[in-house]
Amino acid sequence: MTDIEDIIRKRTSVRTFDGRPLKEEDVEKLREHISSLENPFGVPIEFRILDPKEHGLSSAVVNGEDLYLSAKMKRGVPNCEIAYGYAFEEVCLFALSIGVGTVMLAASLSRQEFEKAMEVGPDEVMPVGSPLGYPAKKRSIKDAVMRKGLKADQRRPFGELFYSGTYGNQLDEKEAGIYLTALEMARLAPSAANKQPWRAIVSDGKVHFYERRTMRESPLGDIQKVDVGIALCHFDLTMKEEGRNGSFFTEDPGFDVPDDVEYIISYKVE
Repeated sequence: MTDIEDIIRKRTSVRTFDGRPLKEEDVEKLREHISSLENPFGVPIEFRILDPKEHGLSSAVVNGEDLYLSAKMKRGVPNCEIAYGYAFEEVCLFALSIGVGTVMLAASLSRQEFEKAMEVGPDEVMPVGSPLGYPAKKRSIKDAVMRKGLKADQRRPFGELFYSGTYGNQLDEKEAGIYLTALEMARLAPSAANKQPWRAIVSDGKVHFYERRTMRESPLGDIQKVDVGIALCHFDLTMKEEGRNGSFFTEDPGFDVPDDVEYIISYKVE
């Protein structure tokens, strides 16, 4: 992918497709991208492109889709949900770069059929799936109503998500330095119910990421950690495109944070 900032800014959840089957060349591009996919956390994520007619797959909130993308992972592996969100979002961004629309769905999937098609084992979990297709020129009424209800086009202000030195001390964009664009791209990330659970503290040249929990865990795990992984994907891909040689590491800085906030991971430029 090139010009990741432009792709992220154009990224939108697509629930209304035009009904055309995906071109074989686009399906092959997706398969090739998935086959070479890696994530910074080294967690194996198994993706599959599924035919809804073959497996009886559906979602009540989409129409006109051609195929589905889904992925599964082992439960309980360190950073598994973070890696899952990162990897799934990277595929969604690549799909957009070739004109294919996506939207991550959890509760609205025909889950029994999806898990059967994915051959989900007792020690595995499939948090989300996504339809694949070419976006329709106009959203369905149901789609438009959902987006309005979720305030899908809105995001929290920069300073409400990112802090300087201590939790809650709003980071001014002018103080973000080399991390400004990457944090802004993280701010634009999609999330379940548009809750935007990621937070970050910039301190001593490092960025420390957190999850602010606003939803309960489910049998699918902590979906909000998947959301944090999506934001980390935006952040990391942007840093890479800017030519920054940085990496993630786990070292809780020990900042005083609210009870509903959990340290996730840190990042620094080498």
